[in-house]
Amino acid sequence: MNTSPRQKILIVDDEPDIRELLEITLGRMKLETFSARNLGEAQALLQREHFDLCLTDMRLPDGTGLELVQHIQQRAPHLPVAMITAYGSLETAINALKAGAFDFLTKPVELPRLRELVSSALRLPTAGGLSTAIERRLLGDSPPMANLRRQIDKLARSQAPVYISGESGSGKELVARLIHEQGPRASQPFVPVNCGAIPSELMESEFFGHRKGSFTGAVEDKPGLFQAAHGGTLFLDEVADLPLSMQVKLLRAIQEKAVRSVGGQQETVVDVRILCATHKDLEAEVSAERFRQDLYYRLNVIELRVPSLRERRDDIEALAMHVFKRLAKDTGQPEARLHSQALEALKNYRFPGNVRELENVLERAHTLCENRTIEAQDLRLSEGNCTADGAMADLTQIDNLEDYLESVERKLILQALEETRWNRTAAAQRLSLSFRSMRYRLKKLGLD
Repeated sequence: MNTSPRQKILIVDDEPDIRELLEITLGRMKLETFSARNLGEAQALLQREHFDLCLTDMRLPDGTGLELVQHIQQRAPHLPVAMITAYGSLETAINALKAGAFDFLTKPVELPRLRELVSSALRLPTAGGLSTAIERRLLGDSPPMANLRRQIDKLARSQAPVYISGESGSGKELVARLIHEQGPRASQPFVPVNCGAIPSELMESEFFGHRKGSFTGAVEDKPGLFQAAHGGTLFLDEVADLPLSMQVKLLRAIQEKAVRSVGGQQETVVDVRILCATHKDLEAEVSAERFRQDLYYRLNVIELRVPSLRERRDDIEALAMHVFKRLAKDTGQPEARLHSQALEALKNYRFPGNVRELENVLERAHTLCENRTIEAQDLRLSEGNCTADGAMADLTQIDNLEDYLESVERKLILQALEETRWNRTAAAQRLSLSFRSMRYRLKKLGLD
């Protein structure tokens, strides 16, 4: 006999028929419900009882659902709140998500959607294990990293779309994975896709799937990325690289929560949380009319910025120790250590490639060093990015600007090629160059 206490749900709505519908539906899910007709009654119940979920209407006789969300954020930040809004009130729903709501429902309430939302909210991890898991994966004790962890902790408990901004190599995909893994969709797929790596003529098929015979080469039915991510999270990396024609189709899929495969007649309902990232300035892309404004507002409900390594130089030593432990485990050799001058050199380097570049530098130095001690010269850092105090290199020491710029260009291209294992297409994408421009530069610099 199961004697465990039933989970408690707070329902806040001034319409008796809505309250009754929610009470009956949740009761059938073996949940205990408490009802309030207004903001005051809800706040009184919150003071007396511990709840596992709150469902609130937006419009209340003595206030708004947003006020209740803010009240709960201050007093019980780990209590998920779902907002019930009038049909089509997208702006209201987005404001609720920004305020900290878990998700939203539209009236008239669809019972399958209600049950799905409630089940998802009740699968949220308890507060205790969140920060520890994030700290294990996201290294560094600097203030920017502490702030990033807090934001991941909060966003993992929401279903809001998140736009993750940051430089190449700063760890945007890791942040996206942590948001997924610490949330209620953790047991479902996390599907990452590099939008810049898919040929434009295959994009629709890749995203939405295709039916057998829909085009030359379609020898069987194939599900798309949206179908693969059903129930979980779809991470759109380098989303700014999507062509405008695909942006329109992506916007519709997000709005309708349904996709139609190439050659298909019926739409398939999909339940995915969208996370996206790019190293480009997405707002500037909108201003330049290279990215649709309506899609931007859909994706950028909440922006999460990942700091560059230059902004958290104090974390470099901890990151280096982590890399050395991994290398020692992989090679079976004793752990290497950084000479103090090598550590100082790393802290004075600009790291245009961020954490990814740091790992590459340390792995290379690990193979060159003697006696397991990495000296400054073992790092082979690009002089153009070395500074004395975190500032740009001293331009007064440059005799020939053309030669200097060419040397910097050569180093950056070589670095991109090394980091992509000499995949020219991937290196061009990392440097925001067209393949044709990349080929020209390689020939000009004698690297072809």
